Amino acid sequence: MERTLVLIKPDGVQRGLVGEIIARFEKRGLKLIAAKFMQVDQKLAEKHYEVHKGKPFYNGLIQYITSAPVMAMVWEGPEAIKAARQTMGATAPTQAAPGSIRHDFALSVGRNLTHGSDSVENGEHEISLWFSKEEILDWDRVLEPWLTGNN
Repeated sequence: MERTLVLIKPDGVQRGLVGEIIARFEKRGLKLIAAKFMQVDQKLAEKHYEVHKGKPFYNGLIQYITSAPVMAMVWEGPEAIKAARQTMGATAPTQAAPGSIRHDFALSVGRNLTHGSDSVENGEHEISLWFSKEEILDWDRVLEPWLTGNN
């Protein structure tokens, strides 16, 4: 099964959308295998956004992600990365599909509520930054065959 990191960023937390956003992923059929509500420190922020270092918006990203708590999660499922990104919608909320989180709740790229891994490799890397192996639970969901079964 594929895994993806999903963050509910400070704007989602401040706006009280944590439950709504989690519900969207659960209803989609993804399985939550790790979660923690946390204040992001400078070191983690810099590691997470390392790929953007030197870009004009880098300092703003660091300031923003450390400005208030985030809900960090790991979701699992077949094509979890693609499914999570569809559920979130396009990075620019005005380009996001109706029914997606960003379309329904966001107006600007700078306050687009969520982050999700964009590839299997980045997912593995990001998950290892945010969670230890001990924090990720491997558990059996009894309704799994009804969500991911093949005929």
